[in-house]
Amino acid sequence: MVEVEEALVRKEIEYKYNEDNILTELKEYIDNTYGQHYSHKNFQATEFVIDSGHGEGFCIGNIMKYAQRYGKKGGKNRSDLLKVIHYGIIALHINDTENNE
Repeated sequence: MVEVEEALVRKEIEYKYNEDNILTELKEYIDNTYGQHYSHKNFQATEFVIDSGHGEGFCIGNIMKYAQRYGKKGGKNRSDLLKVIHYGIIALHINDTENNE
């Protein structure tokens, strides 16, 4: 694993789809969600849903919601796509947590 990581560090990747910049934007977007209105006393509503055992369905539902909303509410709203990816990341976390227990 370390050898693969070292090889990636040595080789500069030329991204075809601007992934490096999009990942930076996504991180900034996610960072900002921690201070927004749906974060209360350092807890996000999503945490309560996950703790109640409904996290996976909640995330998949939100992925569907924002994917279907894209292009309809406010035009092709970039933040809808960022939300799809963010909920996908949270769903991956739930999957990893449940499969590692």
